[in-house]
Amino acid sequence: MATTPPSAVALTRDLVRLRSINPPGGEQPCAELAGRVLEAAGFAVVVHPMGEGRTNVVATLAGEGAPLCFTGHLDTVPLGAAPWSRDPFAAEIDGDRLYGRGSSDMKAGVAAMVAAAVDLARLPGRRAGLALVLTAGEETGCDGARHLAGIAGALPAAGALVVGEPTANLPMIGHRGALWLRAAFHGVTAHGSMPEQGDNAVYKAARGVLRLAEHGFDTPRHVHLGGPSINVGTFQGGLNVNSVPDRAEVQIDIRTVPGQSNDAICREVAAVLGEGAELSRIVDVGAVASSPQDEWVSGVFDLCERAAGRRIDPKGAAFFTDASVLAPAMGGVPVVILGPGEPTMAHKTDEYCLVSKIEAAVGLYTDIGRQWMGV
Repeated sequence: MATTPPSAVALTRDLVRLRSINPPGGEQPCAELAGRVLEAAGFAVVVHPMGEGRTNVVATLAGEGAPLCFTGHLDTVPLGAAPWSRDPFAAEIDGDRLYGRGSSDMKAGVAAMVAAAVDLARLPGRRAGLALVLTAGEETGCDGARHLAGIAGALPAAGALVVGEPTANLPMIGHRGALWLRAAFHGVTAHGSMPEQGDNAVYKAARGVLRLAEHGFDTPRHVHLGGPSINVGTFQGGLNVNSVPDRAEVQIDIRTVPGQSNDAICREVAAVLGEGAELSRIVDVGAVASSPQDEWVSGVFDLCERAAGRRIDPKGAAFFTDASVLAPAMGGVPVVILGPGEPTMAHKTDEYCLVSKIEAAVGLYTDIGRQWMGV
């Protein structure tokens, strides 16, 4: 006997109640839940483990030509040090707000995509296929997406990609890239009363950081994504006050725009820091920028504008997404970032998503799918 699939709101609550804080991740129960719902709707579901308790899901519905692909991640960031006024795993609803870690970023988006996919699978006369790629480890640098991209045949040969990250149901054409660097400086330790006997690594790091603060990248601003940026996020050095420190380390957050090369940026940053700075990469994801004139992208914007009742100007998201890995792995497909979560609530204490936007997202995703599938 067929079972009734859960609503998008009910599925959001079920997903929020499953801890998938990264690190360590533990996304497997979320993956299994979404996989069961999709399999019951007729999707072919394949799981791709990437470590203990960590799983990616690829679900496909056969059709003619390249399928439309929906993607979202199953992991969340940690709770943070501040106390929550709500249980972050209770998925409590108060008025129009559904509270919980990952509610906006981005279990509501995953749930809305799954619910829409179930509805689309029931439609008679559909032609093109549909795919869902649900990943682990996005929050730490698109780890799950990279894992899938490294497995031959794991990813569908999609024709377009919808990323369900939190945008309050307003479509975006891409995002800046992210290059997070660790720069280590080395010196020679000595007694703090005789600093002339040592070589202070903190001074080297400080001089390099000050030079970096004045540095700008010589690259044109992107019309929709803006310009690149650079920020020194951490500075650590020394072990005790009465010794000359022989090591210091800084971490640097660089946001990039299309046309920049991360390899070239590394060489440029190393030259600016100078004084023997040793660079290593923490996160390395490229920028994504679809053309607003692309037929499919403009069609998605038309659907969203009708739903919103106003014109929506193309722009990019402030955060990076799995599209930086998945879009090139699928052959450079056009991308739209569109999800029900509140972008200003991502990673925050007392995170919430609006129930009304979850329900509206199901309608948007269904309309996008119908348009692609010809029904």
